[in-house]
Amino acid sequence: MREPNKPLGLPLTPLAPKATAEHAEHGAPDVPVPAATGASVGHDTHDDHMVHTQGQHAGHSTAMFKNRFWLTLALAVPVVYFSPMFAHLLGYMPPEFPGTAWIPPVLGTAIFVYGGMPFLMGGLKEMKARQPGMMLLIGMAISVAFVASWVTSLGIGGFDLDFWWELALLVAIMLLGHWIEMRALGSAQGALDALAALLPDVAERITDVGTETVSVAELRAGDLVLVRSGARMPADGTVTDGTAEFDESMITGESKTLTRSAGDPVVAGTVATDNTVRVRVTAVGDDTALAGIQRLVAEAQASSSRAQALADRAAAFLFFFAAAAGIITFITWTLLGSVPDAVTRTVTVLVIACPHALGLAIPVVIAISTEQAARAGVLIKNRMALERMRTIDVVLFDKTGTLTKGEPELKDASAVEGTSRDELLALAAAVESDSEHPVAQAIVRAAQHQGLRIPRATGFTSMTGRGVRATVEGRTLAVGGPALLRESGTTEPAKLAVSTRGWMDRGASVLHVIDGDRILGAVSVEDAVRDESRQAVAALQSRGIRVAMVTGDARQVAQSVAAELDIDEVFAEVLPADKDKKVAELQARGLKVAMVGDGVNDSPALARAEVGIAIGAGTDVAMESAGVVLAGNDPRAVLSMVDLSRASYRKMWQNLVWATGYNVLAVPLAAGVLAFAGVVLSPAAGAVLMSASTIVVALNAQLLRRVKLNPSRVR
Repeated sequence: MREPNKPLGLPLTPLAPKATAEHAEHGAPDVPVPAATGASVGHDTHDDHMVHTQGQHAGHSTAMFKNRFWLTLALAVPVVYFSPMFAHLLGYMPPEFPGTAWIPPVLGTAIFVYGGMPFLMGGLKEMKARQPGMMLLIGMAISVAFVASWVTSLGIGGFDLDFWWELALLVAIMLLGHWIEMRALGSAQGALDALAALLPDVAERITDVGTETVSVAELRAGDLVLVRSGARMPADGTVTDGTAEFDESMITGESKTLTRSAGDPVVAGTVATDNTVRVRVTAVGDDTALAGIQRLVAEAQASSSRAQALADRAAAFLFFFAAAAGIITFITWTLLGSVPDAVTRTVTVLVIACPHALGLAIPVVIAISTEQAARAGVLIKNRMALERMRTIDVVLFDKTGTLTKGEPELKDASAVEGTSRDELLALAAAVESDSEHPVAQAIVRAAQHQGLRIPRATGFTSMTGRGVRATVEGRTLAVGGPALLRESGTTEPAKLAVSTRGWMDRGASVLHVIDGDRILGAVSVEDAVRDESRQAVAALQSRGIRVAMVTGDARQVAQSVAAELDIDEVFAEVLPADKDKKVAELQARGLKVAMVGDGVNDSPALARAEVGIAIGAGTDVAMESAGVVLAGNDPRAVLSMVDLSRASYRKMWQNLVWATGYNVLAVPLAAGVLAFAGVVLSPAAGAVLMSASTIVVALNAQLLRRVKLNPSRVR
């Protein structure tokens, strides 16, 4: 555990602040604006350095398997070509020159030592742990092939057990399979890196003689810091002087900005968008809210189950099956008085017990599934997410930016007597035309979309927390929220109040247009529900999957969206840390949960859920915490994940059944159970059949390409 005042123990790379301005000039607190834009979808820069600390890949990086595969493949080509057994099978004569006979043994030994080392070490660990799996099965096969081949090459005992070519191909294919598999695995560390990147490197600390630039690590509780417009908060604190609009979307997940003035708390990582403020530091390092979320992500990722791969379970079965078959074969043939046959049959059984197909059964399916998903806008970062998606009982959507667009949209307008609706909207757009606030832009867009003539405005003035004012055709007009009404002392006409009350009841933000001391009317602005969300919810429910929604918004806002989408369950007014708890609550009911979100506060929930799905336009942290990333903002892509998961799981089982079933039939034949009938599986024939099983598995996996994953055609 780090000392409380030490910086987060990760690289701190400040993110560029979003270009925002006048974010709360209207005093309309219920309208969310976009959380993030242009977030990158893939973070594969760590791929070649990714190290796994658990399971069969403990201590192995993707780069290690990749490098060993390519060198092993290069060495395997001459081994196979100059192998007498392989040449005999294909009916060709390799060229002869001094030392030709030693090419397979020498290069085969190099392959065994260099390419086979990860499997030998992994098999040793599995044997010590008494948990046999794929590594031990591979290690046993290549060890037996290595010893038997050297015995044959040295002419000891007169055995014909030249397995050099089979040893070379087996090691190369298994390295390829593990390389493919590890590339499909997700890296948890990326989420913690992205969280740490929300903090700046330095801060401006205020002293008795001015300001000084210091490292964030040097800040202490009680320090006074200066946070300029566009800068990120270096620590948690309380505003002591000044007023600014803070973009807290990276922490709250809700994209509206909030006004923070003297006495208000501010959080590390958030952005002061329009003004400079002075802040008294209250928490640094591990004590900040951001560090708390970071711990939640780490804990949730650690608590996620790591189900053993299907191939490992099949490998464990085959290990015991092959070991038992080998022992029985050797004893039986020895008792029959043929020790040479006993050795030959036993070696053949042990070598072909590890089919190439088993090593590729899962990785090939994952590779094709990943490719198919990418074409449908779904990036699979964690192979277990693909397997688990078929078992999901409920999909929990974050509201803002996921089911909704995450940006304000004009929904309605109501004018008082003497003013038409079109005139009201045109005047409001004129006043707002010089504002960069998303609410203002929504009003202007609506007027333009309706083809209204927008008058020219002059003398634009922003009134922080209240609204904006401008002169339009000689009239001084103002547009703003409740604070503007209170300041102007005007009262809504009763008829208008009926409309605005209904808007507010469903969670809309209401902006009034005021001419002097007279209200001309009001407009409502809401976070627009995506049209695709309706299809996504209906399609999930038709597949027997429940749909739930979680949001930090007020209950009436959440209920309005839920009613519009016919969502099964709603969690409203949820604090950032509690989204993780809502996932745990659903899991406590025995439900398997897929979480779909886009904010930093969604990260712990994304990590804890059986499947975490990040919306592509969301934050880097959310995407790093998730096992699946939707490259776009279309929630219907979740259906692609469900359909692909079910299809790929069927292919995995089909491949495993073939690979395992092949052994169940081939091993007894190699052992000679039908020798009395003249049916004997020679070592060469066994090796050929083992390679043929790989072709069957590869072709079967290719059938996944027929699965159509077009989100626009969901049913």
